[in-house]
Amino acid sequence: MTGCRFPDGIAVDFEAGHIYWTNMGVPNLNDGSVERADLDGKNRTIIVADGATHTPKQIILDKKGGRLYWCDREGMRVMRCNLDGSGLETLVEAGDVATDGHDQTRWCVGLAIDHKCGRIYWTQKGPDNAGLGRIFRANVEIPVGETAATRTDIEIFYDSLPEPIDLEIDHGRRILYWTDRGDPPSGNTVNRASIDDKPAEPEIVLTHLMEAIGIALDVANDRMFVTDFAGSVYSARLDGSDERNFLYAQGNLTGIAYADI
Repeated sequence: MTGCRFPDGIAVDFEAGHIYWTNMGVPNLNDGSVERADLDGKNRTIIVADGATHTPKQIILDKKGGRLYWCDREGMRVMRCNLDGSGLETLVEAGDVATDGHDQTRWCVGLAIDHKCGRIYWTQKGPDNAGLGRIFRANVEIPVGETAATRTDIEIFYDSLPEPIDLEIDHGRRILYWTDRGDPPSGNTVNRASIDDKPAEPEIVLTHLMEAIGIALDVANDRMFVTDFAGSVYSARLDGSDERNFLYAQGNLTGIAYADI
């Protein structure tokens, strides 16, 4: 696909024959959007108009629920809509753009959905390499009588992380995976932790990445795929063993999706 405006997150609905992606646009112009096309690139259409979302990042397809979910970085929001772009709503509002837009600890980036418990997980990355990154979780639905900005069910899953970015869940084993593009030793890594019995410290399963960004799991085949900003695509087993760098020098890579074809 060409002519995109800083594409970032990507999701594939192979059964329906669609690919979805986010366009970050230009941050200070507030002109982010979400697009959809057929798997062959035809019938490309904008389903979330320019500016309806600020700088959308990782996008998640909830096939059963018939919705798309994504994080809006400078918009400081977690958002969702129906698969055709209708029903746009904000689930989490971490700050006000006019007054808090400079505060990178509020910037929302990566997102995952725990369908079993009806929860969302998301990252707020913090400034570059500042050790102020956090992973949050909350119920998918806003509590009755509350708003995206005032909801009281939000809790911190991990804090003091270098710079957490994208998230994925191994739903069978109930394990959360995430990339971190911050400084070593904790950054430039892929990490994981149980979401039901959270350890004190996450487990680092991949290291020596060059600003890790995207992650996709192929749980059935015990594989993960990871991109980094230096332009590499890696594969490894879910425990981090058998790591392979099978694409490199591809430019600045961000989101990645996996689909069985």
